[in-house]
Amino acid sequence: MAGVGPAPKDPSQRRRRNADPVAGAVLPAAGPDGPTPVLPGGHDYDSRTLAWYETWRSSPQAALFLATDWQRLHMLAQLVEQYWIEPKKELLSEIRLNEAALGATAADRARLRWSVAEPEVPVRKRAAAGRAAASRRDRVLRVVDGQAES
Repeated sequence: MAGVGPAPKDPSQRRRRNADPVAGAVLPAAGPDGPTPVLPGGHDYDSRTLAWYETWRSSPQAALFLATDWQRLHMLAQLVEQYWIEPKKELLSEIRLNEAALGATAADRARLRWSVAEPEVPVRKRAAAGRAAASRRDRVLRVVDGQAES
């Protein structure tokens, strides 16, 4: 027995469709197309802070950053630098809050209604992946049928 009650209406006949009033954005998987700002005074920062900044600079989120977002990231770099010098949970908390506003985690991107586009896969790689999947599938089928490979 599938369920109790009447069958649901056809979606085209429903009065409320609960469409999302805010349009989402699809972020390019490869990150921003054009140039992005370098970290001001970058030569004064620890290598871990520079790596953190480069991760953000090349991230898909950076494609949507405006001048104010870059300014926030530059200010945040100072907190990240302080955290590497003397780790404190208060600093980490502030860093986390600011990164969340910039879409750091999957949950943050879902809240912002951002999704990351699938990366482009060259045709040759797709064909090779298809052959590899078929080969694995054939081996599994042979083992299941009792014809184990030697």
